[in-house]
Amino acid sequence: MPKPHGFSYERHHDQSVVITHQGRTAATLRGNRADKFLTEVESGDAQLVMARWTGAYKFGNERTAKNHPRNRR
Repeated sequence: MPKPHGFSYERHHDQSVVITHQGRTAATLRGNRADKFLTEVESGDAQLVMARWTGAYKFGNERTAKNHPRNRR
C-alpha cells in the first residue's frame, strides 16, 4: 500500500484546523478534536495522521475491486 501524500493543514485564529488534500478541503476540526489532532500530527507521521483523520486513505483493495467482473462495464 503506498504511503498517503498531498495532505496539509492550517491553524486558524479561531483555534480551528483545516485539513486539505491536494488543495481541496477534506476536514475542518474545532475544539477538543483540533487539539487532539495537533498533538497527534506533531508526534507521528503527519501524512498518515491526516489521511486517517479525514478518512481519505486507501485500504489496499481498490486494485482488486477494479478488476472484479461487475466493475468491468
